[in-house]
Amino acid sequence: MAATKTRTSSFSRNFSGASSPQIPGLKHGPNGTMFVSSGIPDLDKILGGGFALGSLVMVMEDAEAPHHMLLLRNFMSQGLVHNQHLLYASPAKDPRQFLGTLPSPAVPKDEKSSHRDPDQEKGLRIAWQYKKYFGENQQGFDSQNGKHEFCNNFDLRKPLGPYCITLERQFLTGKLIECASILDSPNLVTFHDRCATFLSQFPRNDSNISCVGRIAIQSFCAPQCGYSNLEWDMLSLLRSLKSMLRSSNAVAVVTFLPSLLSSSSSTRWQHIADTLLSVKALPDEDKELATLLTGYQDMVGLLNVQKVAQINTQVPVILDATTFSIKLQKRRFLVLECLNQAPVDGSSGSSYGTSGSCSGSSKTGSLDF
Repeated sequence: MAATKTRTSSFSRNFSGASSPQIPGLKHGPNGTMFVSSGIPDLDKILGGGFALGSLVMVMEDAEAPHHMLLLRNFMSQGLVHNQHLLYASPAKDPRQFLGTLPSPAVPKDEKSSHRDPDQEKGLRIAWQYKKYFGENQQGFDSQNGKHEFCNNFDLRKPLGPYCITLERQFLTGKLIECASILDSPNLVTFHDRCATFLSQFPRNDSNISCVGRIAIQSFCAPQCGYSNLEWDMLSLLRSLKSMLRSSNAVAVVTFLPSLLSSSSSTRWQHIADTLLSVKALPDEDKELATLLTGYQDMVGLLNVQKVAQINTQVPVILDATTFSIKLQKRRFLVLECLNQAPVDGSSGSSYGTSGSCSGSSKTGSLDF
């Protein structure tokens, strides 16, 4: 009698996500997707969890204001908070100077009072703050009591400048931060090899994620770069970078100015991106916008979410809104809010699109269906 065969299926449940240890700065998402934080709590909520691991994020700059630097700084600072490897490329001669402008994580008031101690108060205030964030016996910025925040609030008025010396000793000597200048590069071969070497440290392994990498590229098509007229070479590097990210535990954020590219190249760049964002400056004292938008005086710019990464799924992400206002809460913390339209008639206070009846009649009273 023939032995009975056990029924097998080509579909098997993946238990790797549940069994893999949780490391700082990672969050499980649907369909086995892993997220890293953008450094902005509101942006993480808008995108459904943050930047998907293995994705390419592109930010379209605005020539009128450097609002893209706000996103880039928070993204880089969040990686340092979680002790994640960072590769920063910039058209500046010395990109390492940019590290001194990164914002520091804000500390809640209850934590400030609980960590005061006489021995620490004898030293300088800066040294006390530095010991809290860069302590030698700590694994990260927020590792007290074994707790790790996925996303921190960063104080834009408190840069990491006073801690540059110890920052260099703690991170640069451990090869956690790499800086590359793309100013005098005649071609992109050297920079491509630099990215490939960096990403080789984080091979994709479904069973375990030991470390995560971040790549931040500022103003990739800047005119002062020697390769600025090689649009096809830049496009090829972005395609190669996206392919390498798919097979590694890393996320790359690239900012560029679309007006410096031809219309066809700009469209191709936007198509390559997994997550596509754009920032726009607000004109000063625009009376028309001030009457249309509530809280216009507190806005510093606009953020538009044009595309959200679809990793391990074919279902598109439908957002409640795509355009958000960029505000500085207490002139320190970066927040994103949905645009609210001001009332059309200030005397009546009725908002645009709001009516007292469903029949289209302007008469007030009970609802008429």
